[in-house]
Amino acid sequence: MTEPGLFLTLEGGDGAGKTTQSTLLEEWLTALGRTVVRTREPGGTEVGVLIRDIVLHHRGEVAPRAEALLYAADRAHHVETVVRPAIARGDIVVQDRYLDSSVAYQGAGRVLGRDEVRDLSLWATGGLLPDLTVLLDLDPSSARARLDADDKPFDRLESEQDDFHARVRAEFLALAAAEPQRFLVLDASRPAAEIASAIRERVAGLLGGGDVAGRD
Repeated sequence: MTEPGLFLTLEGGDGAGKTTQSTLLEEWLTALGRTVVRTREPGGTEVGVLIRDIVLHHRGEVAPRAEALLYAADRAHHVETVVRPAIARGDIVVQDRYLDSSVAYQGAGRVLGRDEVRDLSLWATGGLLPDLTVLLDLDPSSARARLDADDKPFDRLESEQDDFHARVRAEFLALAAAEPQRFLVLDASRPAAEIASAIRERVAGLLGGGDVAGRD
């Protein structure tokens, strides 16, 4: 009998440690014998790579509504061609960013509105929500210090001003408060091993046959 698939997403501001925790989670799940599909948005498909270059690295201006629509287009294609097929096979999808990032970055950061951006993404994905969303919460000043230490050029969103990132963080926390059953909020300033342990504990409950959220 095929084990049920899971859809796990990691969210948070730039520099919060999503890549590190995604890697640790993938390694743990693989050691348990599960097949893991590691992916990201934007850029989890060939089409997504092109969209990622536009929304994050295009040197010219991208209008806020156009930006939101590009993210939704990437998400629609990604869910249809990668995420849903993986879940149907019984795989575990570990994904860096999903619709909550659009609500936080475009809805709050670009001030386009939470409901409008969320509804757009839900339409694009056919209503698919993750079984678990891990929010790695870190204050913007600490996140900026981490990004500076990486000594890499900032993308379009990373380059935004402090008030933009403050709105993004506040929106992430508001989303988590509104859906406590789906979200696991963790202090991203804690040691990586402690964060990984807390994530594994929550995921273990899902692997044990707990309820799944948002699956149609």
